[in-house]
Amino acid sequence: MNDQVVHSDRKEKVEVSIHLDAELLEQIQHLTNDPSKVIETAVRQWLRGERSRDNDLSRNLLRNPPVPPRGEWND
Repeated sequence: MNDQVVHSDRKEKVEVSIHLDAELLEQIQHLTNDPSKVIETAVRQWLRGERSRDNDLSRNLLRNPPVPPRGEWND
């Protein structure tokens, strides 16, 4: 592979076609009038290895399981 990647300061946009679940797209459209911006931001965060809030929340829930109310222990 002799392909070279040329890095520049220009922010060229390239149009791509993706297939999304209709429900997911509907949820994104409730957030913004420009779904492509949300998707672009999500991809950038994913490539940088940033964790999403959902993963952080689910990790905390697993680490701190709910405590049952008093008198409801099943021994």
